[in-house]
Amino acid sequence: MKTLSIISFAVVVLIGCGQSKTKKVQVDKKATVESKEASFLEKSFDFENYKTGKLPQGWSQYVTGMGGETEWKVIDDNGNKVLAQLSDNNPNYHFNDVVFDGLEAKNIEMKVRLKGVAGKSDQGGGFIWRFTDKDNYYVVRANPLEDNVVLYKVENGKRTDLPLVGKGKTYGVETEPLGNVWNVLRLVVEDNQFTVYLNGKELFKVKDTTFTGKGKIGLWTKADAQSYFDDLEVMITD
Repeated sequence: MKTLSIISFAVVVLIGCGQSKTKKVQVDKKATVESKEASFLEKSFDFENYKTGKLPQGWSQYVTGMGGETEWKVIDDNGNKVLAQLSDNNPNYHFNDVVFDGLEAKNIEMKVRLKGVAGKSDQGGGFIWRFTDKDNYYVVRANPLEDNVVLYKVENGKRTDLPLVGKGKTYGVETEPLGNVWNVLRLVVEDNQFTVYLNGKELFKVKDTTFTGKGKIGLWTKADAQSYFDDLEVMITD
């Protein structure tokens, strides 16, 4: 949304016994900020300063699985710029990946508004994290066609849903009807534990040790899902 800056960093350096000093730095989308003492870095993407009809600068798109190309572009959604996946002619085992090239992290928090607009085979989408290449990463997604949220690992190109803490292999959890409206998906990654929230409510936790190192973050849809994403917030807690 227009109230957020395109990319912002907040760098907090902890010093002394419980005391802290905060420094805020505004940078443009070509710049980088590095700090060995940083306790966290924040990035916010509202996509307002990117050109419509193009993939945002600093992002790369990939395809996992079968089928043709993916089509991630910034578009105008009723006066508000969003990042959209527009390809609508891909088979079921086709994953549309878009990844931000400007950071790698192990422990993170992410939040995004997402809207499933169309798709006969699939709709909705979600987060990618610990991305090393198009065939190896974690993903969690919300699907309005199924009204559920599921967390997977994609290892060597094969997607596998992961069991939930305290519940086992359930294929994620069912949700209230998601519809073709904006929903808020949130993820907290702490070492080998991943906690998933939808519209402010905790849904489940997953523990897994397949990918334990740093990786890139991004967004994801499946098959012919045409989905919009906005107000992506990322906090690195490494």
